[in-house]
Amino acid sequence: MRKMRGIRGNPSFPLRGVGTKSRMGFRTISTRSLHSRRPSIFKLSSGNRELGSSSRVFSCELRGIGRRGLLTQSYCKGPNEPPLLTQTIPEHFEGVAGENWDGLAVISRASASHPVQTGRQNEASKKEAARNEASQIAPNLSRLTYGDLHHLSNSMAMGLQDRGVRKGDRVAVSLGNGWEFAVASYAIWKLGAILVPLNPSFNAPQVIAALTHLDGAHLIIGTETNLPFKPSRGNMSLLKELVPDLTSGGNLQSPTVPSLKNLFLVDNSDGRIDTSTLRATIPFLSLFNKSTSSMKVTPDSPLSPDDIINIQFTSGTTSAPKAASLTHRSILNNGFQIGSRMDLTPKDIICCPPPLFHCFGSILGYMATATHGSTILFPAPAFDPAATLLAVQEEKATGLYGVPTMFTAYLELLSSGKISREGFQYLRTGIAAGSSIPSHLMSRLTKELNLDGLTICYGMTETSPVSCMTFPTDPLEKRLHTVGRLLPHVEAKIVTPSNSSNDPLPIDIKGELLISGYNVMTSYFNSPTQTAAVLQPDTHGQIWMRTGDEAVMDSEGYVSITGRIKDLIIRGGENIHPLEIEDCLLGMPGVSAVSVVGLPDERYGEVVGVFVVPCEGWGAGADDLGVCWGVGEEGKEGKGGWIEREDVREWVRGKLSAHLVPKYVFWSKDFPKTASGKK
Repeated sequence: MRKMRGIRGNPSFPLRGVGTKSRMGFRTISTRSLHSRRPSIFKLSSGNRELGSSSRVFSCELRGIGRRGLLTQSYCKGPNEPPLLTQTIPEHFEGVAGENWDGLAVISRASASHPVQTGRQNEASKKEAARNEASQIAPNLSRLTYGDLHHLSNSMAMGLQDRGVRKGDRVAVSLGNGWEFAVASYAIWKLGAILVPLNPSFNAPQVIAALTHLDGAHLIIGTETNLPFKPSRGNMSLLKELVPDLTSGGNLQSPTVPSLKNLFLVDNSDGRIDTSTLRATIPFLSLFNKSTSSMKVTPDSPLSPDDIINIQFTSGTTSAPKAASLTHRSILNNGFQIGSRMDLTPKDIICCPPPLFHCFGSILGYMATATHGSTILFPAPAFDPAATLLAVQEEKATGLYGVPTMFTAYLELLSSGKISREGFQYLRTGIAAGSSIPSHLMSRLTKELNLDGLTICYGMTETSPVSCMTFPTDPLEKRLHTVGRLLPHVEAKIVTPSNSSNDPLPIDIKGELLISGYNVMTSYFNSPTQTAAVLQPDTHGQIWMRTGDEAVMDSEGYVSITGRIKDLIIRGGENIHPLEIEDCLLGMPGVSAVSVVGLPDERYGEVVGVFVVPCEGWGAGADDLGVCWGVGEEGKEGKGGWIEREDVREWVRGKLSAHLVPKYVFWSKDFPKTASGKK
């Protein structure tokens, strides 16, 4: 059987899973208006909206233009304005902090599912809290101003430096969303060390494999890991696989990861785990010293905008890991441009449930807000829909992020009456992941959460991550069916996948999408063969990233993602794009999510198979494995409806060509989710 591709949701499930590269579609919500348009140079500005010191103007340079000033070839270069930032992240942050010293930078709230229970603290926890100098630097750690964030990250950077953290060291962080992760990020960057976010749900073999691949020298991890919709997981067994003897002091000894020098422990268990005997670990709070908070951090060698500062794993860690290396220049500018496209200002409060270990939370969330003096709001360490909506209401958030499963959970809570429908009037902006969110979902988000002007971004971890983005003033058809046009200083072209010349195809012809610009990663860490397979120079020496995504570009430079090159199903010599069938079935009543795969067939080589998740309350007759759905629960008399496997085939037959009709139909209860909420 062909390996199952990404799962599509309607609208309960994210629309794309993680393939050989980590890529994503993001929808953003903003409030910009069309100001002027020219044939070959088109501009969009803020209209009458006050943006602060200056009005942001968008322009895009179109190459290969025809007589009407429109594209004839699938090549486009994004606008040259605004110019790229030339600072390092710490340099830029110092300027933003200076301008917004008393403004809120980070709000961290406890999870509604895992409330703080201070009465359960053991003696060790109480002693650590008593000597907590972080709270002396910032009296309210749950609400950090930019001044607080500056002082805390200074103090932590010096604490890390005292314990041997140097420029270029890989510092892995396995934490949920909160002030600790936010402060640690800037402390690590101020030293020129490399932040390596790890998925907190990783088990011991995955953590060991990640650290081993990167020669990781330092690990910051919690005593517990908060997981969405699950009880907290204690990390003591994981730590013991890293360091069998946690009770001995002195130099850390890790037989499984010899490069590991330091294990910094965030005691987030509220006394459920006794850390008093763990002498091999360093308490996270011990890194802070009030006397160092106002001192200037001096790394052991000067920082450069082209230094690698962030390494993100784009696939599994245990089998052929791919770790994308990103620089100050790439993630700083990408976050800044995303925030600019959203018109973020210091008055904005952006609620960000997506995890910081993923580029959605770290760059589209934290970097976008921090480069504009805005506030980022973490409603809980792990996704909690009730905590998220309460945070939006109580903090008067102006923006909300999430993947489709998250937004569906929000709407379900509102429909159930468990959360009041009042208090969302301040929302105006946000980001929702997904390459094509159905129109009825956009309508509900606008009506019930005040989120209008939904636009889409396209990106992948290897491109820091966003390359394309629509404007809310684009026609609805463009916002539903394309991923928009290029961000500033980014180039794209569509080429024939098998053609080594990589010449751009004519417009409206499908091919592989290639990206070039400041946002392209430097390499996969310590993986030259994998790097050479995706980063390829053209005849002029310009480096292009082969995305592996099939796409098409129209005459105005809009890009549409039509599938994955390797996901093609070849039925009797005909190429079938799973995405086309998935999009079709997402419009069928009773279908919540769908995945289309190729299955072996003696006659045709491959045929179409579909896995369908029926909507809640719906029943289904026997599928091609004889499995029924909902019988004895909702059944034909249920509150939803009833579908048969032949209904699925007829739906496709009525809307697409006959060779796209699935031969096999299977029901599924759910599809596996990643910790970031994707399939």
